[in-house]
Amino acid sequence: MERMNLADLRRYLRQTRRNLSAARRRQAGRQVAAHLRRHPMLQAAHHIGVYLDDFGEVPTRDVILQLFQQGKTVYLPVIRPFDQRLVFAPITQQQYQQQRFYRHRLGMLEPRHQRGRAVTQLDVLIMPLVAVDQRGIRLGMGGGFYDRTLATAPTRPDRMGLAYPFQHVSLLPARPWDQALDAVVTPEQITYF
Repeated sequence: MERMNLADLRRYLRQTRRNLSAARRRQAGRQVAAHLRRHPMLQAAHHIGVYLDDFGEVPTRDVILQLFQQGKTVYLPVIRPFDQRLVFAPITQQQYQQQRFYRHRLGMLEPRHQRGRAVTQLDVLIMPLVAVDQRGIRLGMGGGFYDRTLATAPTRPDRMGLAYPFQHVSLLPARPWDQALDAVVTPEQITYF
């Protein structure tokens, strides 16, 4: 796996992720939420960006509901069509539970008719990933939306990734536009970079 090119590695890990049973994914989501329940980075935060899982990623349902219970403001990413950067739309617990989202042409779910805020207005950003290396370099789905958005931000939120253990690789090539994570959370542990 370590000797694959990025396209093959991305394809292999996405397939491995999709092959996990629904029960195993739900369990991973619960375990990750338990790690984050009292995490200092999230305890101090008020505005938290998080993704909606839809491609086999670690489920975020338990994390999102937990954030609402803690009185946090939850934001979901929205792709701006004119520059392919992300803005973050606040959602309510009711909106989340009623699944008031639409499917973007690339397949991900986005909030309906919401104006988004700049990434600089978030305290913490929880990101999906396909792989992460020992330095915190993140391999995403390939669209570059998170990297593009963070690279141009004058200030950045704390960046946290959610992953399954098999998504850890020893070394990814660091490209100039890559935006490293501050931490990654798996069902087993939290790793800081």
